[in-house]
Amino acid sequence: MAKITYYYNTETCNYEPVKVSRKDMIFQLLGFLTISGILAAGLIYVYHTNFRSMKENRLMEDNQKLVLDWQILQEELDAAYQVVEELEYKDDEIYRVILDTEPIPVSVREGGIGGTDRYGEIMREGIPQQNIILHAYQEMDNLKKKLYIQSKSYDHITEILEEKEKMWASRPAIQPISNEELVRIASGWNPKRFNPVLKRVMPHKGIDFTASKGTPIYATGDGVINRSYRSSSYGNVIFLNHGYGYQTRYAHLNKFNVKVGDRVKRGQIIGYVGNTGRSVSDHLHYEVLFKGAHINPINFFQRDLSNEEYEKLVEISQQSHEVLD
Repeated sequence: MAKITYYYNTETCNYEPVKVSRKDMIFQLLGFLTISGILAAGLIYVYHTNFRSMKENRLMEDNQKLVLDWQILQEELDAAYQVVEELEYKDDEIYRVILDTEPIPVSVREGGIGGTDRYGEIMREGIPQQNIILHAYQEMDNLKKKLYIQSKSYDHITEILEEKEKMWASRPAIQPISNEELVRIASGWNPKRFNPVLKRVMPHKGIDFTASKGTPIYATGDGVINRSYRSSSYGNVIFLNHGYGYQTRYAHLNKFNVKVGDRVKRGQIIGYVGNTGRSVSDHLHYEVLFKGAHINPINFFQRDLSNEEYEKLVEISQQSHEVLD
């Protein structure tokens, strides 16, 4: 049962019930709803201003984790750059210098990547962290390019090294007979020397090693026997082609231990000391040629000698004047 409200009517001096019109009721209801809405909006504003929802809290935590991961990624990129720069330095300044080859041009190492629209999709998205993301992508792409170039460089260096190893193995580098005491050089390189057989001054374009008949003669580098025959001047002679412009000759042999076409290794026995051809006693006449020109063989013996031994051998070759051919 609704509660009835009364008021005192001064004209009738009676208490009479208050009568509320429909219009007044609507105004009262609207006022109540308005005040309630304002209060609710205020409460919601205060709540959202001072408190975050669980979803927002989770998003904030995820965002902080992403920032941390991004910092770690950037540190790893910086560390990777340092490693690659160290590899590039060793490549250009050490490996290629040792192998006597040109370094990779800076224009190749620092060349651009892709076209102008490579990162267009990221830029069109317009995300707040666009600059940071673009920078990371650019660094990553540049790092991949540097690693690719360095990988190809190492492939090239490997090919060069393999070829250099073949050349080093082929290059004459040891004495053709056992000469540990360094006393077997009878006659050294001499542009003007009297030939005891022809009785006239002739250049001596090799080195004579004294040794008894049958002493083993060794190939001074890897190569192929391209000539092996008896000559009126050289006697039994071997021509060994080492490739890369090098050739060696071994003359006055007693007999051969190889034939034409044989591939030999440095230190392999190819023949034996003798006294054939224009020769006055048992010995080996040894020559070195590079691109057809004679070179003093003494320059090629340091591989199997210490510096002191090599200097002693040079001195002996300069003082040796015994004429054997």
